[in-house]
Amino acid sequence: MSPASEETGTPARITLYWRPGCVFCRRLRFVLWWHHLSVRQVNIWRDPDAAAFVRSVAGGNETVPTVVIDGRPMVNPAPRQVIEIGRAHV
Repeated sequence: MSPASEETGTPARITLYWRPGCVFCRRLRFVLWWHHLSVRQVNIWRDPDAAAFVRSVAGGNETVPTVVIDGRPMVNPAPRQVIEIGRAHV
């Protein structure tokens, strides 16, 4: 079963790891919302396992936003890239 989006409760194939105060995260969250993509959002400051996952794919750093689409991690991707890949996998 796919995780549900915090916003819609529908299945999400996109997981966005973020943290408060990150302007890049805020921008990407807005763009994903604007394009109506179902997204599971995980605050790495509230979820130690999520923070560990981000470190595992970001060279030991807690670089956010980190996005996973159908198992493919992307560290600090351009919003355009996430939209294109996200729509292709929906």
